[in-house]
Amino acid sequence: MGCTSAIVFTCFGAAYGTAKSGVGISAMGVLRPDLIVKNIVPVIMAGIIGIYGLVVSVLISDNLSQKEALFTSFIQLGAGLSVGLAGLAAGFAIGIVGDAGVRGTAQQPRLFVGMILILIFAEVLGLYGLIVALLMNSKAQTDVTC
Repeated sequence: MGCTSAIVFTCFGAAYGTAKSGVGISAMGVLRPDLIVKNIVPVIMAGIIGIYGLVVSVLISDNLSQKEALFTSFIQLGAGLSVGLAGLAAGFAIGIVGDAGVRGTAQQPRLFVGMILILIFAEVLGLYGLIVALLMNSKAQTDVTC
């Protein structure tokens, strides 16, 4: 369950961030096609959120065994939920900020720096979940018997 929740929730967040930012880039590209490549940053940052879930999911699946202690299973579930829900929140934030920021940058190019700063803080939310998940997963013991 931890492995599944890690990849599913982070991919939901990454998909939402990519879609929402992509809509903003498409709307902005009609009037200012010269800014499309410059404003692709929110889409890239949303894609990185999915990688966080992939990393934790692979680490959890590497430690799976047929006989496993309840403690280890709960730790792995907590690690998956930690990175998954943090990635979901980060993806929502990146999508909303990316959409509004890209549309605003088309009208006032000085908003680009502010948008990037806000996107960095939104990305860090997902990074917090990744760090907590890695710490939790390192505490999971595979040699415990029931």
